[in-house]
Amino acid sequence: MVDGSALRRGMVIKHEGELYVVTDYQHVKPGKGPAYMQAAMKSLKTGRILRQRFRSNDNLEQVYLDSRRMQFLYSDDTHFHFMDQDDYETVAIEADVVGDARYYITEGMVIDVGMHEGRALSFDLPTSVVLEIAETEPGIKGDTVSASTKPAKTVTGLVVQVPLFINRGERIKVDTRTDAYLGRG
Repeated sequence: MVDGSALRRGMVIKHEGELYVVTDYQHVKPGKGPAYMQAAMKSLKTGRILRQRFRSNDNLEQVYLDSRRMQFLYSDDTHFHFMDQDDYETVAIEADVVGDARYYITEGMVIDVGMHEGRALSFDLPTSVVLEIAETEPGIKGDTVSASTKPAKTVTGLVVQVPLFINRGERIKVDTRTDAYLGRG
């Protein structure tokens, strides 16, 4: 158990029977009354954002996730299949649990998966990944100086704004936090 003033970004807590990860927090000291912690938390079950106030005397149950190194093998219509790097066991994780991480995970990639009671809850992605362009308009020779962009769809389904000179089949580096084009991969 931790008190309400001990909240930190990335902490996983159990609140009203559901697991949440703290995405943002702010210590507030109003003119009248006691100070409190204003927290934004994301539900690990539904993805819903909850804004909640906690006082320093509120007791919260902190949950520790078991981080396991897993290699992505393949996906089908309903599951993403990973291999645990410790015991080589294959684990099928439902596509809705993987969520938006699906756009950055490529075959053979090794990532840390946060597990709780045998269930995958979070995916620790690198800050940038290299993805191949599957669809885009053909590049125009000489458009290397212009700041203009065009949409490009990667093999994972992510749509990224890229410079006009990028063509289908090229590999690009993408920021996983902002979906921004960082350069050629």
